Amino acid sequence: MTSSTALRQFVLKVHGRCDLACDHCYVFEHADQSWRARPVRMPVATMARTARRIADHAAAHGLKEVSVVLHGGEPLLAGVRHLADLIAALRAPLRGVCEVDLRMHTNGVLLDARFCELFREQGVKVGISLDGDRAANDRHRLYRDGRSSYDKAVRAVELLRDGYPDLFSGLLCTIDVANDPVAVYEALVAHRPPAIDFLWPHHTWDAPPLRPSATAYADWLIEIADRWFAGGRPVPVRIFDSIVSAGRGGASFTESLGLEPADVLVVETDGSYEQADSLKTAYDGAPATGMDVFGHAVDQAAGHPGIEARRGGLAALSAQCRECPVVGTCGGGLFAHRYRGDGSGFGNPSVYCPDLLAVIEHVQELASRPAHALPPGALRSLATGYGDPAAIARLRDAQAVGRRVLVAKAGAAGSGAAFDVLSRVAETAPEAFDSAVAHPYVRAWAVHRLRAPGSDGSDGSDGGMLAALAAVAAARAGTSAELTVPVRDGAVYFPAIGRYPVPGRESTTVRVHDGELHVDAAGPLEPVRQLRAGTFTVALDDLDPYRDCHEHPAAARLDAGGFARWQAFFEEAWTLLKKEYAEYAPGIAGALTTIVPLEAPGRGGSASSAARDAFGSVGIALPDRPATLCLLLLHEFQHVKLGAVLDFVDLYDRADRRLYDAPWRTDPRPLEGLLQGTYAHIAVADFWRRRTRDPDPDVAAEAAHQFGDWYPKTVEAAGTLQESGALTGLGEQFVAGMRRTLEGWAASPAAG
Repeated sequence: MTSSTALRQFVLKVHGRCDLACDHCYVFEHADQSWRARPVRMPVATMARTARRIADHAAAHGLKEVSVVLHGGEPLLAGVRHLADLIAALRAPLRGVCEVDLRMHTNGVLLDARFCELFREQGVKVGISLDGDRAANDRHRLYRDGRSSYDKAVRAVELLRDGYPDLFSGLLCTIDVANDPVAVYEALVAHRPPAIDFLWPHHTWDAPPLRPSATAYADWLIEIADRWFAGGRPVPVRIFDSIVSAGRGGASFTESLGLEPADVLVVETDGSYEQADSLKTAYDGAPATGMDVFGHAVDQAAGHPGIEARRGGLAALSAQCRECPVVGTCGGGLFAHRYRGDGSGFGNPSVYCPDLLAVIEHVQELASRPAHALPPGALRSLATGYGDPAAIARLRDAQAVGRRVLVAKAGAAGSGAAFDVLSRVAETAPEAFDSAVAHPYVRAWAVHRLRAPGSDGSDGSDGGMLAALAAVAAARAGTSAELTVPVRDGAVYFPAIGRYPVPGRESTTVRVHDGELHVDAAGPLEPVRQLRAGTFTVALDDLDPYRDCHEHPAAARLDAGGFARWQAFFEEAWTLLKKEYAEYAPGIAGALTTIVPLEAPGRGGSASSAARDAFGSVGIALPDRPATLCLLLLHEFQHVKLGAVLDFVDLYDRADRRLYDAPWRTDPRPLEGLLQGTYAHIAVADFWRRRTRDPDPDVAAEAAHQFGDWYPKTVEAAGTLQESGALTGLGEQFVAGMRRTLEGWAASPAAG
């Protein structure tokens, strides 16, 4: 079992000097000068002891792989023979304990075939530092006598790319806003690297970067991002890929972004454990731990306060950072860049804060332009528990894209005439196609079809839906078609339209002409009926054969009296919702299209649920009061919203298999269940909170009792989520938004 305190990345200083004199180097040119008192190169015995410590740590924490970077100074100065001895000493104790992802960062000027053969033999990936074209590279990367290193660095890149492509891990480029960003980017891309990593130059609040403008570094990166996106993202760029990934709830691929705990430890040439190298820019001795491989285990170093401080997630950041809309992606920036020597230490935003905000928002906006992506603003709005109309529209659009993909896959599984008609409509009349497949249970059908055995249609698992769907699409496109539709349970159902009884037949012919459906040998249409409240209309679907996908069984076709009661309750419930719960109403009106009546539970209880595969629909057993229907609509639509978010954004670690106590249930829940329940109960608590203001004293008293019950339970559940350690950076930010909404109600008299 791996531990959250485990360290997985180790930077080993195999040589402590460099053959270049780069004036932006954090090792030799910044505040910490501890390199002067250390051995020039790491002895083999020190490497062996280091490897033993790493192996013990990996075994104790059940790590299957560790990442090791051979670093400097300039690691190639160690020479081929000494590097071979060091790598052998490193690998021996780790063999059989865990895999080793072994890499080297080098300026490349000494790289030749001898080194490359060694690296191929030992499985060492190599990254080269190159700051762009000759003019950009020679601005900083020079020999001590002022000579250029550009030609030798380019020769190293070409050697790896053409002769040893299996070893080439990419290019590392330090940002300099004096260089032309597009020229730098194009020069790097021209070398056809497997990846590019743009690095922030190391600065603090005490020694801030030179700024031609307030967001000069963001502006520089934005020019590159625009070119990169316009070119189809031709090469992985770690900073941009991290922004896109973290913005969707995934991992960041760099320690300079994201809320993931830092898990890196440096070992110097003398065996000293140090924190991240970037801290050398803060003050002399900043990265020191006072521990080494000879007297201390890795676990002891991992417990150093400086390392612990970089593992605290959202709670460890400054107040300004915690309130920032992009904190889930930014993570406060690189730890070293937050330092200020006025006593606040690292408890500040990054010195690059304005740049980080600008570049993150820009890249995420570029990444969200496809309709299936969710921009940060939409997620922030949804995290409050409400979701403004723009956020709901983005959810709806994202779901539409996903639904198209699912329907295409499900249709292709059977092919035939129906799929041909559907494909033709999708190509020639996409709006008609989208309208036809928009009914929530079309997605439920598609998911069922793709999961069901024999979903190629050989066992009839399609149930006639594909042909019926094609007919509806053709009608809405004004296209003529003739299709054979299988009969299911004595009827043919058309999504969102209704059911035609076709007794005694296994199939029937459907002709589409002038936008109308003509069904052979069919009785009169049983329509899907509509509930209306003012201008808001929702289908009450008690016919769809795929509607029975809720936790509670779907009710049979309602008689006229049953429908009339639903209509009366719905109109009153919606009036109450619009008046008293106005923040929720636009979202519900913008995405709720269908209600499925559920069977009434026994002994006068209520039943409701949302189906994950039926966005835009909720299932409800009609309760005994319209106000309760209002509550159930609020509650279940929360599940609809969050389910749609989770289709496209990772808010938690899906590998987490633990169960968590939910205050409103007797059985423990998986993390997604707790997250869903907490989000839904924000609306439940809010419903009762607002009802405490009802002029009817009995209603107000009941509401106060209910709020006093649900509010602390929801707050407790939010805390459990935050303490789980299983939320992604974006998940932490999302739950923090939920928590802020709840904390805003703490002053309510009924909150206790």
